[in-house]
Amino acid sequence: MSFRCLRRTRVRATMALGLTCLTAYAVRAHATPQATAHFGPGARVLLDAHNAYPERGQWSTRIDDALATGLPIAIEQDLHWRVAGGSAPHTVVAHDDDALEGAPTLDAHFFARIRPIMERALAENRRDTWPLITLNLDFKDNTPAHLDAVWALLGTYESWLTTAPRTATPAHAEALVSGPLLVLVGSDSAQRRRFHDDVPVGATLRAFGAMRPVPVPGATKALRARRAMRMTSAAHINAHADNFARWVNFPWSVIEAGGQKTAGAWVPADSVRLHAFVQRAHAQGFWIRFYTLDGFSAAEDRGFTTSYNFGSRAAATVRWRASIASGVDFVATDQYAAFTDLRRSPSRTPDGER
Repeated sequence: MSFRCLRRTRVRATMALGLTCLTAYAVRAHATPQATAHFGPGARVLLDAHNAYPERGQWSTRIDDALATGLPIAIEQDLHWRVAGGSAPHTVVAHDDDALEGAPTLDAHFFARIRPIMERALAENRRDTWPLITLNLDFKDNTPAHLDAVWALLGTYESWLTTAPRTATPAHAEALVSGPLLVLVGSDSAQRRRFHDDVPVGATLRAFGAMRPVPVPGATKALRARRAMRMTSAAHINAHADNFARWVNFPWSVIEAGGQKTAGAWVPADSVRLHAFVQRAHAQGFWIRFYTLDGFSAAEDRGFTTSYNFGSRAAATVRWRASIASGVDFVATDQYAAFTDLRRSPSRTPDGER
């Protein structure tokens, strides 16, 4: 082949690659609001991979373990604002505020890890499968500078995001523009202010919050817990989804008195109450999440949270089954593979069940 022909071939290849990239960008940039029937409330039951990050130098494979279960999936990241002498403040993922030394940044740990998945999704443009990943951001620090930093970080990856327009009528939930990544934040008023109120009308919402929990009166934690159990699902979920608040988040203690540590046998009344919460959430336009449904022995413990342990795989499994049957959108657990196996084959007995 002559040099001139070789040069022409290379130019054509470069132009084709550039056109492909430009087309992929244009498809995303000019996306129109999509019906959310395939991923809206009640459409999917997802593993919510609880605490999918290292802790004090241990459990470094958690995010890989979560992604290995397949897509779609939800992944939780707990966020702290690390201000260390001599370096710029930054967002790190860690559970406790005394475990920030050496904790990875959100950008390095999460966004860099999912980049190949996101880029492949945008190239394939199979929107009927989006969002592939739901990122659940649990802020342990609502410092304004921290929220600003996360807002800016999300802007870096806006082409990946499921979004909605910021409007002058926030009570109306606009149609979502689906992207391969959906970002959820919490119910704190500071988060609503940064991720919604401070966004100019006409701009884009990059993340969506949770409904503010209904206050439960009572002088003690035990009294509040008893009263919460007497409240109906309608009392707990007393609002409609709006353009920002799109999900509700509950501890398991609203379903079984005392939560995981005091739960007894699973009985029909428990199924009825769980189903009522799920149906109410969906009727009000919310996704619903319950946390955190674990059942493990001391030998199976991989840095899990003791207060979320039902005591055995069998006890967790019956509640996983009930959550799947009721249509819980996000089931938070540390036992990623076991839950996924059950969700895919409900009749199967997971390893460790008695």
